[in-house]
Amino acid sequence: MTKNDFNASLLEFLNASPTPFHVTENMKGMLSNMGFKELQEENSWDLEVNERYFVIRNDSSIIAFNHTREHNYTIVGAHTDSPNLKLKPRPVVKSQGSTQLGVEKYGGALLNPWFDRDLGLAGRINYTNTSGELSSALINVNEAIAVIPSLAIHLDSDANKNRSINAQTDIVPLICSDEDFDFDFFIKSELTNAGVKDAEAILSHELNFYDVQRASYVGVKSDYIASARLDNLLSCYVALMALVSVPKDEPFMMVCSDHEEVGSESQSGAAGSFLESTLRRLSGSYEAFSKLIAKSLLISADNAHAIHPNYASKHEPEHAPKINQGVVIKTNANQRYTSNSTTVARFKVAASRAEVELQDFVTRGDMGCGSTIGPITATRLGLLAIDIGLPTYAMHSIRELCGKDDAYDLFLILLQLGKDNG
Repeated sequence: MTKNDFNASLLEFLNASPTPFHVTENMKGMLSNMGFKELQEENSWDLEVNERYFVIRNDSSIIAFNHTREHNYTIVGAHTDSPNLKLKPRPVVKSQGSTQLGVEKYGGALLNPWFDRDLGLAGRINYTNTSGELSSALINVNEAIAVIPSLAIHLDSDANKNRSINAQTDIVPLICSDEDFDFDFFIKSELTNAGVKDAEAILSHELNFYDVQRASYVGVKSDYIASARLDNLLSCYVALMALVSVPKDEPFMMVCSDHEEVGSESQSGAAGSFLESTLRRLSGSYEAFSKLIAKSLLISADNAHAIHPNYASKHEPEHAPKINQGVVIKTNANQRYTSNSTTVARFKVAASRAEVELQDFVTRGDMGCGSTIGPITATRLGLLAIDIGLPTYAMHSIRELCGKDDAYDLFLILLQLGKDNG
């Protein structure tokens, strides 16, 4: 696969994946097309050597793997969720001749860029059908149905000096100038558009707004890729493409979990039992599981802060990654990242063999450090692990920026790691 083909498919994946549910659904389709067999957690598993499988939890987390004779897995971990504005259970707000939908900030969203954007709505709906049965479906209203208008500068003369955002009152999206708007009727209409013909009563929903502007190249030389949800669909896509590209007799696994942006402590998050349960079941015994843990390597893949030319002082001078200049190894003395000398050395060997450049990131000593699924997974399972990332600007904004070269470079390293392990 060429870099151009790789990036073209990346843009399509980003555009088609506005929520963790859609991320997982799209991955499921791609894996099924490549011959992977779906497993159900509630059923018994009868796994065959050199076959390929995937399993889904909560419609928002997915694990896929080659089932090989040797269980020294290269495990690539990422997360399916991104910061967003999530609808409240009773979202309708009628005020001043308009209808709005109340939202709750999900994760560490950078709120300023949400103003004056064309917003769509997507997620999961749970309902009863005409037979009285519980069911669910995904919807994606991929058009500008909402907006959060900025307050005119005439009404806030200090806006360019000091404007704070109140997450309760300032970011309520406007959807129409009709106070008779019927939310349940709207949702049923969208279910009909999604192919659901028998919805009777809407019971609950997990919906979030998103920017409908499509992912695209940016720059006079198209050096950058701009998109929503690069954190962390970029890593999800690379992990998926690596898995489907390695031979099925190589011990390779992808785990993409929900809820990383809010701490991973959920049934479908990295702090939950999903990965451990899967590894135990494919191992077949406690002894085999223990060997798998001792012989496998977790690559926790998330974005990394690229040095911003307008804010260079925010970086530690000797550890300031640049866009399109290599995959980033992330280290932290206080174990906010899992990289240690052993795992870094293994990763460097693979990068050298793949002829890919690497960079290092350490946060400034006087600034806080974010974390990833790496420490959470390593603590729960005892896996050797490394935290790596792709350099990014505007992390947690409604529209982020990465380089056109870096994702493909990580893809090449992961292929090499799989080959080395196999």
